[in-house]
Amino acid sequence: MMKTLYILRHAKSSWKFEGLSDQDRPLNKRGREDAQLMGQELASRGLKPDLILASPAVRALTTATLVGKELGYQPEDIVLDERVYAAGIKDLMEVVQETPKDVQSLLLVGHNEGISDFANELSPENLARLPTAGIVALQFDCDNWTEISRDNADFLFFDFPKNYK
Repeated sequence: MMKTLYILRHAKSSWKFEGLSDQDRPLNKRGREDAQLMGQELASRGLKPDLILASPAVRALTTATLVGKELGYQPEDIVLDERVYAAGIKDLMEVVQETPKDVQSLLLVGHNEGISDFANELSPENLARLPTAGIVALQFDCDNWTEISRDNADFLFFDFPKNYK
């Protein structure tokens, strides 16, 4: 069995609304366009993760929703996990390792710096810091999410919006 993990940093957020909390910041216009673009690119590869799991922060949830829409997901099918917001490597590993065994592919939508650090922790390839709406795909030779590690990982791809502009 194999497990496939797609690690996605949320798209570009807006700083226009000064009174908003960090969790409530929305995507800006470019962010909405980039999230849709990356969803289209994933769809063109024929990818449809079994589960989309995201931070509940507005910018991460909106990114997950826009990407998910391109992959045929309904917004209510996206699972939110508070631990993904402001998470480090250990937190993200815990969240992913709790994924049910029957889920073969998972799209995780989170925030930097944690999401980039997590991708680099698991990837056999050295990765740059994930740009907004950047996605890394890794495949693991294991039966259970508790077994994922760099030692059983294969790097599939690293993609981001500027590849298409």
